[in-house]
Amino acid sequence: MEMTITFPGGKKVAAHFGRFTIPTDQPRAAGGDDSAPAPFDLFLASIGTCAGIYVLGFCQQRGIDTTGLSLSQSIHFNRETRLVDSIRLTIHLPQNFPEKYRSAILATANLCTVKKHLEHPPAITVEAV
Repeated sequence: MEMTITFPGGKKVAAHFGRFTIPTDQPRAAGGDDSAPAPFDLFLASIGTCAGIYVLGFCQQRGIDTTGLSLSQSIHFNRETRLVDSIRLTIHLPQNFPEKYRSAILATANLCTVKKHLEHPPAITVEAV
């Protein structure tokens, strides 16, 4: 997979791949127009949405009603380093979720590809040509 990153103006940066474009911007306090999520916000959202698609698929494959199903994500920042120390995902199960699947849905959420890449990060190389 290859992406092209462009700079449409101001503090906006866009990622183009396939038929998709993902716009980003900076908040007003950082000099942006606040017209799109910041790149780091998309990174954080990718964790929750990745786990979410696994959880949704688990329920759909078993015919479990997903009314009321949601995930919440809490992010804890280290005040000294200003980096994320921990992320907690909480699965809010539907009212009639079968108890026999409780541990299985947790295991399923842990299959998230984004989470796995954070646990075993790829090497990132930057070059200028």
